[in-house]
Amino acid sequence: MITIDVEDEKKEIIRRYRRLLRRAKPFLKEGDAKTIRKAFNTAMEAHKDMRRRTGEPYIYHPLDVALIAIDEIGLGTTSIVAALLHDVVEDTHLEIADVERDFGTKVARIIDGLTKISGVFDQGTSEQAENFRKMLLTLSDDVRVILIKLADRLHNMRTLSSMPNN
Repeated sequence: MITIDVEDEKKEIIRRYRRLLRRAKPFLKEGDAKTIRKAFNTAMEAHKDMRRRTGEPYIYHPLDVALIAIDEIGLGTTSIVAALLHDVVEDTHLEIADVERDFGTKVARIIDGLTKISGVFDQGTSEQAENFRKMLLTLSDDVRVILIKLADRLHNMRTLSSMPNN
């Protein structure tokens, strides 16, 4: 049985959140930090009892996806908010209407797009590649959906060591 030091986890979550804000700071406009904090708090609450297969708190994942969106893709505040919330509709009690009410139409559309394309990534390799190609060709609404999904998949691949060898 693994013992969990809740206080250490809380400190690590705050450390990761502050790192995210530091990386975003150069391009934040007035009110952006408050919106990001609201998204972080919403994701924290929604995922509070969830853990990754690594045993880590689930919130590490959306924080890391948001960091990839900033550092490696160069996305802005709307994308950071969407990255923090990218799994809340699919995995928790929250609905698109909740996201739209609290974060606006742009973020809600991105989250809705992420939720709709999640099935595309869960199929066989060649079928998945074909669906991905079609999706890229037909997606004109908001390319941030694809970019955040790629950040999500990249983080999942980086944490594959926690998966069983089959």
